[in-house]
Amino acid sequence: MKHKHDFRVLIVDDEVAYQDVYEMLLKRKGHKTDRASSGEEALAKLAQGDFDLVLTDLIMGGMDGLELLSAIKKRYDQVEVILITGFGSIESAVTAMKMGAFSYFIKSADPDILLGEIAKLAGLANLTGQDQARTLAAGRPSPFMLRSANPRMLKIMAILNKVAASNASVLIAGESGTGKEVYAHHLHDHGPCRNAKFIAVNCQALSQSLLESELFGHERGAFTGATERRIGRFEEASGGTLFLDEIGEMPTAVQVKLLRVLETKTIERLGSNTALPIKLRLISATNKDIPAAIRAGDFREDLFYRINTIILEIPPLRERHEDIPALIGFFIAKYQAEYAKAITGMEPKLEDFLNHYQYPGNIRELKNVIERLVVLTEDGVLRASDLPSASLAELAPEDCLDPIKPLRDLKKEVEKKYISSVLGKFDGNISESARHLSISRRQLFNKVVEYGLKF
Repeated sequence: MKHKHDFRVLIVDDEVAYQDVYEMLLKRKGHKTDRASSGEEALAKLAQGDFDLVLTDLIMGGMDGLELLSAIKKRYDQVEVILITGFGSIESAVTAMKMGAFSYFIKSADPDILLGEIAKLAGLANLTGQDQARTLAAGRPSPFMLRSANPRMLKIMAILNKVAASNASVLIAGESGTGKEVYAHHLHDHGPCRNAKFIAVNCQALSQSLLESELFGHERGAFTGATERRIGRFEEASGGTLFLDEIGEMPTAVQVKLLRVLETKTIERLGSNTALPIKLRLISATNKDIPAAIRAGDFREDLFYRINTIILEIPPLRERHEDIPALIGFFIAKYQAEYAKAITGMEPKLEDFLNHYQYPGNIRELKNVIERLVVLTEDGVLRASDLPSASLAELAPEDCLDPIKPLRDLKKEVEKKYISSVLGKFDGNISESARHLSISRRQLFNKVVEYGLKF
């Protein structure tokens, strides 16, 4: 049986800078990679090697991504394909999915979404049929993060358990990495619709047009490329729970449609005038300051009052330090089993560091740090020397600067160094680094490509 770290990805892009970035992201997750600069070169490599996934750009000179997808599905049906493009549209997304693509990713979206899709594929690589279906159905976060010794968290859990028994709409607020989806799953699993579907949609990962199609579905002929009817997530979740993650990033036009759905309890597929009744529980999550977004005109106040019957404010990990030792133990147990390693100890200075670090990336950062430590240890002892270097020291100021360089070039040098340091601090997590830098994920991703950063 193939070990998960043998999962092989062929990266196809006619821009070397994007090849570099995707390769870094994938290798950080333990995947093996190869590259091709064209569809033709990709097919030649597929004929010679064993790949699980082809990650291909859509717009390329010569054979484009859709043509490559078609050729792969004719010759190598066992190879999955994810298409990537900077020119996202419903038409090409529908076409790609209809042709057999596993997923479709827009370059301006959160790279963590792409990594999540690839992780899902890697986990299913050795499974088939019903085993795959069961694995996907069971793929939910661990409830361990709901356990706490923190007084504030205990109050939140008391409210959570009361609310779970109802169908009330809940808004879960908190910084990225605090485990908001875990709380959403808990509400569903302990609520009246526990035996129905739990459907999650990330509102930040899709463009407006794609998000509308994802949520509401569409009729055949609704737009170019819509060759068959598609059931949207609202319909799919009817009778169960719909979880809208990062709802604060939802485009205003989609907010208007969502408000109407909540008011009328009906939806209309794109291209249809027929109102279809739905009944579901809505759970939303955001790391955004919604009241501030309302004042800025980016979020509708009337929608805010519709989704926040109950608001749960999840505190960051730095405000619940008493829970860190238990979380460390949980993640060590998880990863020593996953990587078949016997962890026998931890350096005292590392233990002290982990218990007192502020974790700007919250539980997700702690999880990633522990996974790194487990992967890197050779003798079962976790050591501080295996921590990301930027975790241990603040940025050092430049002792000297070239006095004859143009200011523009100097600014770029400083920006490059600082971005590289922030990426190191967050262990290469694009989402958390972008939040810390107060820029979008798209902007950070473009900077990584522009400066050829390694992380």
